[in-house]
Amino acid sequence: MDDALVGAWSRGPDPASPGGLLQEAELCRREVSGLLGELVRTPSLSTGEAEVAETLRQAMGSLDFDEVTVDPLGCVVGRIGDGPVRIVYDSHVDTVDVGSRAEWARDPFEPTVLPDAGGGVLHGRGASDDKGGMAAMVHGAGMYRRLGPDPRVTLYVVGSVQEEACDGLALEHLLTRVLPRPDLVVLGEATRCQVFRGNRGRIEVLVRLAGSSCHASAPERGRNPVYAIAPIVDAVRRLDRRLPTTELLGRGSVALTRIECETGGLNSVPSTASIYLDRRLTEGEDPDAALAELRDLPEVRAAGANVELLTYEATSWTGTQVRQEKRFATWATPADHVGVRAGLATGEQALGRRPELGHWVFSTNGVASMGKLGIPTIGFGPGDEVHAHSAHDQCPIDDLVEAVAWYAGFPGRFADTLAGDAAAGRDAAAGRGEEGKGGPG
Repeated sequence: MDDALVGAWSRGPDPASPGGLLQEAELCRREVSGLLGELVRTPSLSTGEAEVAETLRQAMGSLDFDEVTVDPLGCVVGRIGDGPVRIVYDSHVDTVDVGSRAEWARDPFEPTVLPDAGGGVLHGRGASDDKGGMAAMVHGAGMYRRLGPDPRVTLYVVGSVQEEACDGLALEHLLTRVLPRPDLVVLGEATRCQVFRGNRGRIEVLVRLAGSSCHASAPERGRNPVYAIAPIVDAVRRLDRRLPTTELLGRGSVALTRIECETGGLNSVPSTASIYLDRRLTEGEDPDAALAELRDLPEVRAAGANVELLTYEATSWTGTQVRQEKRFATWATPADHVGVRAGLATGEQALGRRPELGHWVFSTNGVASMGKLGIPTIGFGPGDEVHAHSAHDQCPIDDLVEAVAWYAGFPGRFADTLAGDAAAGRDAAAGRGEEGKGGPG
């Protein structure tokens, strides 16, 4: 640890006083909810994030970030400070589509604040996943700068793209080709303002079966692959029931997410049938082993079906082409890691309570940062993941305010915790040195 990191961080106002950061964050209530409303109002499906990226770029500029850039894939990157401790705040700015409009009680792109609880709840597509986290990170970093940034820290605030289509792809590109390797990544995905430290990995799989097409007036002349694939569907359902469970991340799972066939028309027997599977991997499960398990199902072998890992291919809104296998690593940051401890301590300092420690049920960009690259990763975000991808997409305004306070307080607390660990390590080493000076026994 560099000597420059040792010692406490002091700045003008006293946000370290009980409730100080939360009181400061209350001053941002209207602004942070306003930014979330702008982000919700702007549709941003994966690869179509250009307009929302410009909104973010302007917001960061108005808050006097030291630098705001856009990387080759279209991620917006704001920087504050240039110290040796590097922290990346990441929230993705793309969303899934709205599905059936009939499910929505109101326009999904017209942000509506309802008095559902406390200070109200903002409803609209992306409010919980992940535009609430993005808005709070931008204003939390802005408040951190306004109060006096820690000279030991470089803070990057990232609005990443294409997460919904391919978890981790854009963040991995950023961490390996654009930014210096950080000490910690903090994800803004919804955690109910608790500290999360992992999620299950997953693979996306295509099971495809060929048949023999013919005129539907004489189906016996062909071989209908839809009938032949039915036993595989039942086998997948049975497999889901016997997958392993672990204490931290819970049960592995497999879900059939799409079924389709190729046919010449409604009066033709199909020529192929396909099912798509989402296989979630808990701790200790290997993606290759999970793929092999699907291939080895007796029903798959009997039908002669082809089982393959899907590949994501797309063109970013910037024109950059990307390609990646849909294989996403399980990850968990240890509970005693310095980032986890700093996250819990920040909750006590900023919010007056010790957050719970948990994990996501869904997948996040952590599959790249921690799962693939081994960069310690934690999460803290407003909202609840149960509302993600639903017609009830929402984020409480009180959560936004708490998240602003946490994001503002975390950089200094993380640097302090790093420095404390380094000092303890030096003391322990000095103690061992003193013991080693004794004479022969």
